Parts: sequence; structure tokens; C-alpha cells
Amino acid sequence: MSSIPAGNAANGAKLFKTRCAQCHVVEKGAGHKTGPNLGGLFGRVSGTAPGFDYSPAMLKKQVKWDDEQMFIYLENPKKFVPGTKMIFAGFKKPQDRADIIAYLKEQK
Repeated sequence: MSSIPAGNAANGAKLFKTRCAQCHVVEKGAGHKTGPNLGGLFGRVSGTAPGFDYSPAMLKKQVKWDDEQMFIYLENPKKFVPGTKMIFAGFKKPQDRADIIAYLKEQK
């Protein structure tokens, strides 16, 4: 998708810390918080992190997370997955979404 700007993982780390870390972790082997552990997210199918209690909507979505899907999702999670438990309103700025994606892709 050509409309995704180049992401900056360092900026994404800062955004994650201030906007995502209340509900998510990315450390491999760490447990879940209110939201699932996002380490190793890219290439995974939605609703499949072991041990997390997903909403029926997220389980049904069955999207394989890649840059394009995540870019759309992060703009408005409730629009992308109606019925999701995620209460975050989204990142409206394309650069913020690209930066978060760059950061998350580093989290194996």
C-alpha cells in the first residue's frame, strides 16, 4: 500500500510507551495485560495469541497481520473489528501509525 509512510521505530517506541503500554506488552514470553502481548504480531492471524481471551469479533475476523492490515486497524480499531474489546480510539495521523508498525515489527 503506497500510502503508508516510512516508519520510525524509535518514535514508535515512544508512542507505544505512552499510548499502548497501559494495555499491551511486546516482550517475548511476557504475559498478557488487558490486551494481548503484541510481540511477534506480524504474520500472525488475529485472535490467536495463546492464553488471551479475545472477543468473538476478533476471533471471527481472522485477519493475517501485515503492514497494510495493521495500518487500517490502527486508524480505527472499532471500525475494523466491530465488537472488539479494544477501547482505544486509534491513531489518526498516518505517520503515527507507520511509526507504531515499525516498532512492532522489531518485536519478535
